Amino acid sequence: MNKITTVCYGKEDTWETKEAAEQFFLQAMMGSDGSERDRYTNIYIKLQMGMTCCTDEEF
Repeated sequence: MNKITTVCYGKEDTWETKEAAEQFFLQAMMGSDGSERDRYTNIYIKLQMGMTCCTDEEF
């Protein structure tokens, strides 16, 4: 399985599994609001779509 790479607030992280990344960003979404929540949501949606390199930028 491919590793997952995320870039949020300019910080790049690598995840061993898609599930670990999804869980992290889902919890981050629930614990934030405003533009911060939007950033986490952008990454979470991209992970759900099956992307392996996800940024917090909108499509």
